Amino acid sequence: MNPIVSVSELTAELAGPRPPVLLDVRWQLGGPDQRPEYEAGHLPGAVYVDLDRELAGPPGAGGRHPLPDPEAFGAVLRRAGVGAGTPVVAYDGGLGWAAARLWWLLRWTGHEDVRVLDGGLAAWLAAGGRVTADVPSPAEGDFKPNPGAMGLLDADGAAALARDGVLLDARAGERYRGEVEPIDPVGGHVPGALSAPTTENVAADGTFRPAAELAERFRALGADGSAPVGVYCGSGVSGAHEVLALAVAGIPAALYAGSWSEWSNDPTRPVATGPEAG
Repeated sequence: MNPIVSVSELTAELAGPRPPVLLDVRWQLGGPDQRPEYEAGHLPGAVYVDLDRELAGPPGAGGRHPLPDPEAFGAVLRRAGVGAGTPVVAYDGGLGWAAARLWWLLRWTGHEDVRVLDGGLAAWLAAGGRVTADVPSPAEGDFKPNPGAMGLLDADGAAALARDGVLLDARAGERYRGEVEPIDPVGGHVPGALSAPTTENVAADGTFRPAAELAERFRALGADGSAPVGVYCGSGVSGAHEVLALAVAGIPAALYAGSWSEWSNDPTRPVATGPEAG
């Protein structure tokens, strides 16, 4: 299944016999809360999901956005009307990172029919899509999480993959090089990781580049099927977006969910700086 869906495809599906559940995952790093924006206008029928509180556990040693408790995550999705076989489409109002986080979590916990709206809310509005302030009350779903369906790395696994496979750093290049670090305690990257900003996976309008272009980009970074691939970022959000881009290109990849926010908080972990993998 293509993990992204266009506005025209979604419009047709919403009018069809098996419309997907829509999940609005608008989010902004560091706040403010985006629920007021959701309440002011969202895709008809969409349910709001809060990334910080519902798609992540409490921040701590495991990073700024550690994985949520699977049972708590399942309860959130059931309240949103998600069932085991319910098609789901997630969208956000920005770069697609938050929607990709929800896509990854649903895929990791065993839900197979989930996609991200390509270009998000901006693409929907640009195509003349309608929004509403009506907040839906969906019937309870029956989704039960079964974690393990997507590759997941811990810190040791990420270090091993950087040595023996392909570990991609989805953050901005200046953070990878250690020139700036606005959030985490130490700048730089996991030794052996390759810089691959996820912002380069999308066009100027926020939609994904064609699958063939993405595949060529990742092949140039060594993700050519000859070795396992992993991704990390700052806290497992934009990294999920890169895993989604790899999926569009037909390349399976694991996510290091703790990412740099976990790695950099452990003083025993080595740190590389500069443009080279190290």
